[in-house]
Amino acid sequence: MEQSPNKIEQASMAHTIARSMREGTTPAPLGEKAVVCDTHGEYISAGTRYLGTREIWTRCPDCTEIMRAEELQAEANKKAAEAKATMERLLDQASIPQRFIGRSFDNFVATTTEQQNALQVSRAYVEAFQDHYKRGTGLILSGMPGTGKSHLAAAILQGIMPRHCGLYTTCMGIIRSIRGTWRKDSEHSETDVLRAYAGTPLLVIDEIGVQYGTDGEQTILFDVLDRRYRDQMPTILLTNQAKAGFKQFIGDRSFDRLIETSRWVAFDWPSYRATARKEAA
Repeated sequence: MEQSPNKIEQASMAHTIARSMREGTTPAPLGEKAVVCDTHGEYISAGTRYLGTREIWTRCPDCTEIMRAEELQAEANKKAAEAKATMERLLDQASIPQRFIGRSFDNFVATTTEQQNALQVSRAYVEAFQDHYKRGTGLILSGMPGTGKSHLAAAILQGIMPRHCGLYTTCMGIIRSIRGTWRKDSEHSETDVLRAYAGTPLLVIDEIGVQYGTDGEQTILFDVLDRRYRDQMPTILLTNQAKAGFKQFIGDRSFDRLIETSRWVAFDWPSYRATARKEAA
């Protein structure tokens, strides 16, 4: 009765064949014979003698096919688990807010021409990210709260994974992290934090214009944006301000650099949150 080879038997057969090839021993055909598989019944097995003594006969083709399919499935499961673990690690590193993890281009509601344009620009940005990464070109998403700016920014960050891992933060988050280095007990220096913000492949800065826009805040934000400008690193900025208010908040120097390297995308439509509440009710 024929039994499917286990992994030890497979390894032994492979070792015998490899040894025969190394020693230059000519395999001797043994012809064919009828063999009965416990599962699939009778089949024709072909035999070969290696090293003068070791006989190896072909196994049941149906068993071999099933075993190969199981190995391929196991390998696919392993790769899927590794890919999932990698994506979870990248999402954690990117600091995307939990609410926006899973937001994609496919589930962005785009019913108007303006919304479809914002969606198309965001998709195109991901598709051409390698070029944007080389040239340091970015986006400025401008519109009232609830219009989908954060949704598309998160979709872009997730869209460039796993080849690149960006970082999602807020303007106030940057300011607080820099100011935090001024404490005597800080574990990091201001240079360390600035270098981290400057070096991430794609930096998304949300809520620009929510703060007061003091000279000190403008200086901190300029330090980050200027480093990324000089190093040609792409940045996406999200703001509730129109161009005039945005410029006033970030200052002339930062505004000039951004206008040179970034595309302004207007989200000129009402908040979707009220509609979402009605649909959920």
